[in-house]
Amino acid sequence: MDIRDRVVIVTGAASGIGAATARLLADRGAKVVVTDISESGREITAAIRKDGGDAEFIRADVGVEEEAEALVAGALERYGRLDGAFNNAGVEQCATPLHRLTGEQWERAIRVDLTGVFHCLKYQIAAMLAAGTAGSIVNTASALGQAAIPNASEYVAAKHGVVGLTRAAAADYGTHGIRVNAVLPGIVETTMVARLSGDPTFSAYFDTLRQRHVMGRFGKPGEIGESVAWLLSDSSSFVTGAAISVDGGYLAV
Repeated sequence: MDIRDRVVIVTGAASGIGAATARLLADRGAKVVVTDISESGREITAAIRKDGGDAEFIRADVGVEEEAEALVAGALERYGRLDGAFNNAGVEQCATPLHRLTGEQWERAIRVDLTGVFHCLKYQIAAMLAAGTAGSIVNTASALGQAAIPNASEYVAAKHGVVGLTRAAAADYGTHGIRVNAVLPGIVETTMVARLSGDPTFSAYFDTLRQRHVMGRFGKPGEIGESVAWLLSDSSSFVTGAAISVDGGYLAV
């Protein structure tokens, strides 16, 4: 899984899956553009550099098209090319049944979790096409991109959309050597999940959700990162349009 010297954007990289993946990629020699709306992304960048890695922080809200465009432009300005991306930025479920969901809650989930992926794909693919180079892009969907749980309609809809968008992009650009895949994590031990577990509306489902993972536990951020690293490498050269479950068996039952 050689990714040395590849230039890769990682969104939502200030914490959780994004942070773990950014550090893993840098440890294996990739040049990583760390991106998040949180300035904590600077701390991840500093940690990568301290460990001898090559990273640059660019703050961006991927739900805003102009900022997603500027992100890709910044990556090109810093490194001269773009070889891959991990579009991971997202927001958590509202823990609210559909009939009580506000328009604002719906729009927030769709804007970040789905439209944000579209914005990133649009400008990442355009950069690769302009350079005439192959590339690999990985989008974070969710096990809930192929299933559903109560009180998460806006999140489920957005993540189903990510799976469809991934497949559509793969179909459009496969002949250009641009591969687009999605990872579908189960529940992963992140600060976002910790916040949800403390929500009385949602926390009641956590024991049930843990039991749904046939391995009997939740995942760790680095376990998702390993799958992303494989998809970004030439070891997965014949894989595109795939929605790969990294979910401890959640979708197996």
